[in-house]
Amino acid sequence: MCGKDFTKKCNLNIHYRTHTSEKPYSCDVCKKEFSHKSNLNTHYRTHTNEKPHSCDVCGREFCQKSQLNEHYRNHTNEKPYSCEVCRKKFTHKPNLYIHYRTHTNEKPYSCDVCCKNFSLKGNLDIHYLTHTNEKPYSCDVCRKEFSCKSNLKKHFRTHTNEKPYSCDVCGQTFSQKRYLVAHYRTHSNEKPYSCDVCNKEYTRKPYLNKHYRTHTDE
Repeated sequence: MCGKDFTKKCNLNIHYRTHTSEKPYSCDVCKKEFSHKSNLNTHYRTHTNEKPHSCDVCGREFCQKSQLNEHYRNHTNEKPYSCEVCRKKFTHKPNLYIHYRTHTNEKPYSCDVCCKNFSLKGNLDIHYLTHTNEKPYSCDVCRKEFSCKSNLKKHFRTHTNEKPYSCDVCGQTFSQKRYLVAHYRTHSNEKPYSCDVCNKEYTRKPYLNKHYRTHTDE
């Protein structure tokens, strides 16, 4: 059928199931079917919550040895999966697939309220909060509320004065990456925002918006 060779007939018989889709082993709890008995045994652990494989670095436990092997890369920083477009490397294969969407612009998750599309389900979940006005994350210093955790984290820096982003040209530090990106333009003289009335250019969008008022007499 496919020409693959096996040393034992039993292995050949098991392999045939990949062509026939035969699944002779079924879970007596949820009736899910499997082509291999070993896969059924592994599946049973989702019902028993048995986790026989533990990490000897942090103690975290896993149902499958393959999950443990994947987890070890978080400690070793091994990144065996690389993007064939930009060569960026990843620890886990699913993260590589997600990254590919930055090249293909694929956005498989769509908001059923406004039809806006997203490349990540997590971003869609956060977006839904803009429709419900739900803000589940609150600052324990001033009680200001936020729809996503990342915005709360950025807000905390207004209390701690933490500025983790620094300019490698002049050393000035910033609380948010977007402020650093805008600052770099003072060194590069890049002006990506231009007035569509007089073509005057600006380094930052707020400066352009302020300039527009000179045309509207606002």
